[in-house]
Amino acid sequence: MACVSTRIKLSGNCAARSIRCSSPRAGLLDGRRVTTHWNWCETLVRRAPRADVDPDPIFVRDENIYTSAGVTTGMDLALALVEEDYGSRLALQAARNLVLYLRRPGGQSQFSAALSLQATDRKPLRELEAWVLEHLDKPLTVPDLAQHLAMSPRNFARVFTREMKTTPAKFVERLRVEAARRRLEESQNSMETIANECGFGSVNSMRNVFQRTLKISPGQYRRHFRHAKHSRSKNK
Repeated sequence: MACVSTRIKLSGNCAARSIRCSSPRAGLLDGRRVTTHWNWCETLVRRAPRADVDPDPIFVRDENIYTSAGVTTGMDLALALVEEDYGSRLALQAARNLVLYLRRPGGQSQFSAALSLQATDRKPLRELEAWVLEHLDKPLTVPDLAQHLAMSPRNFARVFTREMKTTPAKFVERLRVEAARRRLEESQNSMETIANECGFGSVNSMRNVFQRTLKISPGQYRRHFRHAKHSRSKNK
């Protein structure tokens, strides 16, 4: 089971201590929103029936209780703690020093599109992710993707759907949504800019996709994260 950290402010610094499987039985998680690795969520629900277990995010903060989904997500959590105390610039510098591909926000799903693509045994499909992310502002149709891999559109669609258990169109849409979420969380760019950068074509199209997939509008999503950051600043 993923570890739980309690974080206590001490004269502007913080102390963190990790507690593992004894945390639920000690009642530390009662009434708290928490997460853990998706494979252990049912176990955590049994051990901490009064906790609000969310199986989706990579890490969660509930006041001074921080929970993460696993080992590498603990690194994301650590970077978030650095950002809380010392700002985004130092957190990004730490991420670069750790040679992390991406500093992920806690709200990111454990089941990201980019991660699912890395699970396939077919190297060309694994390498497709980087190319797609570099060309999100393009249409990225099945013929476009197939041409990049030197495959026929029909064969590409068949192989991709068999390997990924989803269609190329739905997969690209998930990547667009994940990229837009990061921009909404971490940038001050306008909705129009984000919609164009991520290939939605228009703000209205991006809004429709967000409502369908996340059940929330891009504006509401951004306000939620701004409120969360403001709340963290007040609690320092």
